[in-house]
Amino acid sequence: MATIDSALSEFMQLDFNTREMLLDIMQKRQTEARREVIARNAKSGLRDYRAGKLKSESALALIQRLEQL
Repeated sequence: MATIDSALSEFMQLDFNTREMLLDIMQKRQTEARREVIARNAKSGLRDYRAGKLKSESALALIQRLEQL
């Protein structure tokens, strides 16, 4: 498994344009991975809500609860 240091060393050996392209690709992949995590969490929350494990509440009640933290 590559370490961060070795990955950065390899990365810096690439030419400038290739590094720019790789940065763009990695950012897009990271964004897509984040979207997948959000989607999984949303599906899980919806499943829990439909199963009665979660209850709805008004925005005001939620804000009041958050202010107490």
